[in-house]
Amino acid sequence: MLSFATALDAVGSAETEVELPDGSTIDDLIARLTAAYPDLAPLWPRLAVAVDGEVAGDRGAPLDDGAEVALLPPVSGGSCSAATGRLRDGAVDAATVETVRTAVEDAGKGAVVVFVGNVRNSFGGRPVERITYSAYPAMAERRLERIVRELEAAEPGTRVEVVHGLGTIEVGDASVVIATASAHRRQAYDTNRLALERLKVEVPIWKREHYRDGKSAWREEEPLE
Repeated sequence: MLSFATALDAVGSAETEVELPDGSTIDDLIARLTAAYPDLAPLWPRLAVAVDGEVAGDRGAPLDDGAEVALLPPVSGGSCSAATGRLRDGAVDAATVETVRTAVEDAGKGAVVVFVGNVRNSFGGRPVERITYSAYPAMAERRLERIVRELEAAEPGTRVEVVHGLGTIEVGDASVVIATASAHRRQAYDTNRLALERLKVEVPIWKREHYRDGKSAWREEEPLE
């Protein structure tokens, strides 16, 4: 079993082996975990449970032997050991921004919009020094691919590309870049905005804010679906 963000804090380990009788369901797993890790109890209404990389809609469904289960808190719009496709270790640098921009533009597209999201120095009046981004990489890659594919299909001729940084990113450095290109500026702007909005609620990336007073906290906003 894999745990992330606040679920990781409750369990105390990123990876946990759990043995269940044959025919056990997700609900059975939840009961077992709640007994073993009481701090999970208040989190269940907000946690999504993914089985082999897909969010499970039916918690009464049986679990196959050897299934990879992941506990996914609400995402925050953003540590992975290695860069993979649309995910990369560390901040999004200028060379990556240029690569993403180049990937979407061509002579037939008159409008190219590039959004770069930087780590800001405060949240809710609290000074922020840095943010650590964590992800469920395999699922995050699939979700990003789906967002890109669906946005391009919705507006034929429009191109979309996204790269998100993982790990610790300092204030002022970029955590994400989204580039969109279209024949018309309105479509390029609108598609870019939709890509960011979907990334923030659909992709299993979490962020832990580290404050100047030495404290830190997970930022969790919307539940995964």
